[in-house]
Amino acid sequence: MDEKHRQIINRLNRIEGQVKGIRKMIEEGQNCAEILMQVAAVKAAINKVGTMVFQTHFRSCLEAATEKEPDLDFVDELMNLLGKYIS
Repeated sequence: MDEKHRQIINRLNRIEGQVKGIRKMIEEGQNCAEILMQVAAVKAAINKVGTMVFQTHFRSCLEAATEKEPDLDFVDELMNLLGKYIS
């Protein structure tokens, strides 16, 4: 596993811990404002993971495309992925 994948896995592990923490906060009846702040933190963290995954995929596709005859199908694939990610 390369360093980028390790970073993504580490972030996902932290997010998993945050989500478990939110569940515990709800079970304990903690303050809604604090819960919502944690939810916002998880959303930001998951968006960062999505960006990292997209960047890693884009880089590998671009590198593969430059090693062979020009084939722009990867651009369509990446734009489709980007559209799904942004939505």
